[in-house]
Amino acid sequence: MAFPYRADHVGSLLRPRALLDARNDSLTREQLKTIEDTHILDVLTRQQEAGLKIFTDGELRRTSFMGDFYESVDGLNQQYEIPRTWKGAPSGVAAASGIGTPGGAVVAKLRQTKRLTKHEVDFLKQHAPGDIKMTLPTANQFPALAYKKGVSERAYPTYSEFLWDIVPIIKAEIHALVDEGIKYIQIDAPRYSYYIDPKWRRHIQEEMGVDPELALDEAIRVDNACLEGAKREGVILAMHLCRGNNRSQWYAEGGYDPIAERLFDQINVDVFLLEYESERAGTFEALRFVPRSKAVVLGLVSSKLPALEPQDQLIRRIEEASRYVPLENLAVSPQCGFASTMEGNLLTEQEQWRKLQLVVDTARNVWKDS
Repeated sequence: MAFPYRADHVGSLLRPRALLDARNDSLTREQLKTIEDTHILDVLTRQQEAGLKIFTDGELRRTSFMGDFYESVDGLNQQYEIPRTWKGAPSGVAAASGIGTPGGAVVAKLRQTKRLTKHEVDFLKQHAPGDIKMTLPTANQFPALAYKKGVSERAYPTYSEFLWDIVPIIKAEIHALVDEGIKYIQIDAPRYSYYIDPKWRRHIQEEMGVDPELALDEAIRVDNACLEGAKREGVILAMHLCRGNNRSQWYAEGGYDPIAERLFDQINVDVFLLEYESERAGTFEALRFVPRSKAVVLGLVSSKLPALEPQDQLIRRIEEASRYVPLENLAVSPQCGFASTMEGNLLTEQEQWRKLQLVVDTARNVWKDS
């Protein structure tokens, strides 16, 4: 498929210091919303000035990329923690704390209390200067983060039962977004990195007590169940795959090869946004399994590091990828969001906007119609 947004971005943007400070103040919900609105209007303008044709609110209202889910359900208890080890802390920077449990462990049957993104959508529909992208976490994100053995069995005897109870929540949100006219819906799915990193495959086997191959098959079925019936003319359904993104750190590594054939063929999306900014991501050879009916957004620009990539290097890498996926089915973006957690990655807002400008300029040089 020819992808309409040659210059893309994953969604989250760095929170301005004033917004971070406001979250720590004793403000009413309305006072905080007013501050959020101001900064979202600014990032919409900055995206337009950079030349982007797809717009997000930078996830500025969220505590993390999956914060909307945690704020929309009951059944989780924050007193229980499930830590995670992060890699790649820059010199002098403390390792990221476990983002795994912003909502805690599941201790009771989930009960949805409100829509996940309606408050975000309503504002964007009024103010976005072009097509809107909305991001949602995959249902697969939560069992590994919120299912604590010895605690969660009282609500769900198995990981799988918890997982499938999340499906109706995500599916309903996707359908609501389609009905509201959102053009681009992206499912953020870092959990698939568990199947490409030997360390995390062992975790699935030994800690979760599940065969990794069977777990992968179930993960695909779950995401397809969430996407079922959502496809409409003019609507793009996408999946972003990453290896963790917290304060410029990550938790998994490895190429897409172990999951490429099944995932690219079986997941019912139009587009995959894939990390390819470092050697941790492997080679482009896994792209040979992408069907010609699907597009790939190459995440070639680091959202973790401030240094600006040489544009000629990006163009060469796009040409290399086009040996496996036709050029008309490719686009370019940063490898992940700039702020998967509200604290954000270790670069400045100015460096972030330079990165996004580089993405736009590169797309214009490669695809003359972008």
